[in-house]
Amino acid sequence: CSASRNKPVLTLFTKKPCPLCDEAKEVLEPYKRKFILQEVDITLPENSAWYDKYKYDIPVFHLNGKFLMKHRVDIPKFEDRLRKLELQSE
Repeated sequence: CSASRNKPVLTLFTKKPCPLCDEAKEVLEPYKRKFILQEVDITLPENSAWYDKYKYDIPVFHLNGKFLMKHRVDIPKFEDRLRKLELQSE
């Protein structure tokens, strides 16, 4: 199906435990059909560069590889960016 191919990828930089990350995922739940969620555990050795960058800022979100938001989900910003990506892919 071509729809899944066009779905934007939302990358969540996280670690365990991360109550703010859990909260953010709950806030994003109603939108889950509109994107693919990819989680990156910044504590893994292969993600040390992300750890150095984001250890005090998680959760951090990138949309299609570009920084989007950190700490909390900014729904208006998220919806706006999703809408723009949808328009680009049409």
